Order: sequence, then structure tokens, then C-alpha cells
Amino acid sequence: MKTSDFGYDLPSELIAQVPLENRVESKLMVLNKEAKTITHHHFFEIIEYLNKEDVLVMNNTRVIPARLFGIKENTGAHVELLILKTNSNIVECLVGNAKVVKVDTIVSFGDGQLKAKCIKVKDEGIRLFELIYEGILMERLEELGQTPLPPYIHEKLLDKERYQTVYAKVNGSSAAPTAGLHFNDVLLSRIKEKGIEIIEITLHVGLGTFRPVKVEDVTNHHMHVEEYFVSEEAANRLNLAKVNGKNIISVGTTTTRVLETQMKRYNRFVSEHSETDIFIYPGFEYRAIDGLITNFHLPESTLIMLVSAFCTKEFIIEAYHLAVDNRYRFFSFGDSMFIDGRKNGKKKESF
Repeated sequence: MKTSDFGYDLPSELIAQVPLENRVESKLMVLNKEAKTITHHHFFEIIEYLNKEDVLVMNNTRVIPARLFGIKENTGAHVELLILKTNSNIVECLVGNAKVVKVDTIVSFGDGQLKAKCIKVKDEGIRLFELIYEGILMERLEELGQTPLPPYIHEKLLDKERYQTVYAKVNGSSAAPTAGLHFNDVLLSRIKEKGIEIIEITLHVGLGTFRPVKVEDVTNHHMHVEEYFVSEEAANRLNLAKVNGKNIISVGTTTTRVLETQMKRYNRFVSEHSETDIFIYPGFEYRAIDGLITNFHLPESTLIMLVSAFCTKEFIIEAYHLAVDNRYRFFSFGDSMFIDGRKNGKKKESF
């Protein structure tokens, strides 16, 4: 299976640079997996495609000001860090000028308000740092860091909260779970009032999600691990939903990766704080989810491969071509897609 099989032509003007003023007014393309139909809507109409027996699962991670620009002590070289993982005062970072950062290198930010001492050199420009600061880390990051917008977004984001879901709670991501950006509080309230159950899990988005595929043979791609949390309450509710034959609708590829990781490991959902490096591409057997709300992803990315595995590559590429023809907005601030994998929209058999 070739990486180039997942490519498509995208005019640059269709890459959304800013979010819509009203989150729910983005376009919504609905793909019926069974009937192989494609229809066009707006995202506020997603409620019409969710049944009372469905369970909506969301990733409640929150993006931190993970991009830091500093100076290497002694030499004055400029160094950019992107925080990928945090564990107390130990952080794993992608380093923009990695060749100048070796073990014991100290990078200073904000005239020394925050310092990062390299304690381990890893592959692919990744380094482990010990952070040195006074006070509370998140306060230092809010003062000195920047929201790490993807490189294809060139416009300045005036409101940082627009790169957060309205239900973001748990600090730790270096990128947003963008499928959730389309929901607002009013729509979520209407969904709950309809009797649709909402369950939250956490996956902190890092390199595993957005690292590009640089090999031609898909199976040779190396996925980086990402940290996730599933609470006891969430695991119990998910297992009960399965037992009762309810359909599980995943909001986003990050949520999907957690749910499918657990079903693959345990054949059920469990409460745990763990990591996943699951790589989902065509041939993967989905066992956790029955529907997927997602954005339109980069060509040849692991995300378009994951979506193609849930449907078929041919159907997804057809949908993407149709999205281009209909001037959909692409990527993080772009429009949305709902892939309905339910059997005629009915309850599935329990596990």
C-alpha cells in the first residue's frame, strides 16, 4: 500500500486560514457507508443524524501554549521548542534547531523566567528537557508560549479560544482535536436534550497525530506514542453502551484512536492512563466505533488513512474530490464530514 494512493489535488485557497464566526455554520458532508451516498448540509444539522440510542464520544484535551522561542545560553543561538508531552517538570519537545541542542544544553526563555536543560537526545529532532522555573508551569507557558497553530495556517489567530473545543478541560495537547471545533454549547445542549449520551475521554495530541508520512510504503511509517486517559465512569458507560447494542459515534480521529486501541488490547473499554501508537490504515478492523465525525485532512496523512480504513479509500477520495468541487474549506479550521457506519441507522448487535 503506497502513501501516494492517499493523495489528492487541493487548491491552496481552500485551506481555511481562520475559523468561521459561528462554529456550527461550517459545511457538513454526510457519507453513508452502507448506501455509498454523499449529501451536503451544515454542521448544526448533525443533530438530525444522531439517534436517541447513539453515544457521542469526545476528546476533552486542551491545547497548551506549547510553542516556545528561546536563546541557547553561552552561544545566543535561537532555538524553537514545541512541547509534545509533559510530566511534571520533564517535557519532551520537538526542537526546531535540533543540531545545536545536546545533552546539558540550556535554553532560556523570557530573560530566564523559564529555562530548559536538555537531559536526553532522541531521534527525529526530539529532545527531553528538565524545566527550571519559579511558580506554576502553566502560568509561565501562558506568559511566554504561543498557541502552536499548524504550519499551513498563515493568518494570526485573534482569539486563542477558537483553537479550543468548547468542552476542552485537560491541559496537555500541542494541537487541537479539530473535529470538535464545530460544536458550540447550544448545539451540545440540544444533543443532550434529544437523549443522546455524551462521553468524554482524553488524548493529548502530539506527533502521533500530525507527523507526516515520509515513506512510500505505508506499513513502514513509524507512529509516535500519545498519552491518553479513560476514566472509570467513561469505561463503564462505554461498555454498557456496547452491551445494550448502542451505536458509538466518535468525534475525531484522536477519540477514535483511543477507542480502537482499547478494543484491540482488551476487547472492551477499561479505565487507564496509558499511551497509544496505533496506526490505522485500510485493512484495519474497526471494532469500537459505528460512526465518525471528522474534518478534511491533509493528502497522504495518517488521518486520511484512518478515515479511509473506516470507509474505503475509493469512497473517501471520491468525497474529497467532491469537497474540492463544492468549495469546502479544508484542514483545522475547515468544514466537517460525518461518516455514518450504522446499519440503516439502527442499533447494532451487542458484543
